[in-house]
Amino acid sequence: MGKVLSIAILVVAAIAGGAMYYLQVYHFYRDVRLAAQGGEVEMRLTLASGDVIDLPARDFEGIDADSSPIRFRACFTTQAPQDAPLMPYPGAEPLTAPGWFECFDAKAIGAALEEGRARAYMGEADIQYGIDRVLAIYPDGRAYAWHQINRCGEVVFDGQPAPADCPEPPQGY
Repeated sequence: MGKVLSIAILVVAAIAGGAMYYLQVYHFYRDVRLAAQGGEVEMRLTLASGDVIDLPARDFEGIDADSSPIRFRACFTTQAPQDAPLMPYPGAEPLTAPGWFECFDAKAIGAALEEGRARAYMGEADIQYGIDRVLAIYPDGRAYAWHQINRCGEVVFDGQPAPADCPEPPQGY
């Protein structure tokens, strides 16, 4: 009886582990498309003045998940405006994408940002409360986007009141 029970526990544990892995890595993600292609995503870029402009994107590949606001990742090519000062994004840290989303390599993007081979810019601040869309753009036009928790979000999501210079969080935060 002990062997049967042990085997049953191992089988259930293996199935549960496999299910959790599948749910985290595959299930919640969905492909997203640009609004110009009938989807819901718009690539925008914030200028140093605070104005937000549309950023033309080609060869767009994107994923997102409703289970978390920081699961958005995108790869595309673009022509960043040369005549407008862009708002840099200090502290940009690309978040790892699932291995099957091959165009987004967070380690390589992070290294390029650190070495100055790419620059990080504010895409859109507070795309959702406490979450910014960050863009990394290479001189050759390759670009990557992800969502990152901003300073206000870090404090509020940690259960603290919003700092005085942050917008008031929506009800329920």
